[in-house]
Amino acid sequence: MSGRSVEVLRAGALTTVQDGGRPGLAHLGVPPSGALDQAALALGNRLLGNPVDAAALETTLDGVSLRPDGDCVIVVTGAPAAVSVNGRPVAWGAAVEVPAGARLEVGPASAGLRSYVSFAGGVCVEEVLGSRSHDVLSGLGPTPLRDGDQLPLGAAPDLRPPAVDVAPHPAPPGELALTLWDGPRRDRLADEGAAALRSATWTVASASNRIGLRLEGPALTLASREELRSEGLVTGAVQVPPDGRPVIFLRDHPTTGGYPVIGVIDPSELSACAQARPGTPVRFHPRRERWVSHAARTGV
Repeated sequence: MSGRSVEVLRAGALTTVQDGGRPGLAHLGVPPSGALDQAALALGNRLLGNPVDAAALETTLDGVSLRPDGDCVIVVTGAPAAVSVNGRPVAWGAAVEVPAGARLEVGPASAGLRSYVSFAGGVCVEEVLGSRSHDVLSGLGPTPLRDGDQLPLGAAPDLRPPAVDVAPHPAPPGELALTLWDGPRRDRLADEGAAALRSATWTVASASNRIGLRLEGPALTLASREELRSEGLVTGAVQVPPDGRPVIFLRDHPTTGGYPVIGVIDPSELSACAQARPGTPVRFHPRRERWVSHAARTGV
């Protein structure tokens, strides 16, 4: 650590420390966790010269206010939001210098849901099982931020990356059109359920969170309601609970479940899921191929 820290002046509705997560621990019942919008986290870290999975702050909807005790450089990515230093507007999506003692204000998201505040050197709270991420399902990792918290920062990289005029940063989705690879229980769908999967539109429910997106809309009809033994779940799994309305599991998902998993969202589309507000329309584009992870394909 560098000896520098940042004080939380306003924690916001839900602001947590998140990094690349805890992959590879599902056999211990530990979800992957980590930033829901991994692309936004990686971009912020690249703009600062950090490792792409360095820990940052993930805000939810209404932003956060902070005061560093030493000079630092920050980037705000993810959901667009007004950013200011001591009341003066500064750039979103670009490296900004924040003097010691200044108030850094990240306002409410103007679109999308989750903004990421990255610091040169990263946030250096204590690791739990190799990650600094908070997991809302199990409670692993540092607790969500509260007013008055002090967060240690790491040493800034020796060389700052070159300035860029434009960084690739997709806009938050107005709707989700999701590629759905066949899951292990795709055959549990009745014919009318399969037809609805191809043609229906759902909306993101307000009960959604870091565990998963709950969808409102047509119920998917199952060919069988025979109980299943609990089976392993992956990030992006689409499960059909008894009410027939799909749930898309995100990074704090349980590692096993007993309801049928009819498909898996393409991993490249999960960052868009992280930014989908309640009411966002959702459509599936089923692929009649079984999804296979990169690790399973390559042995890496």
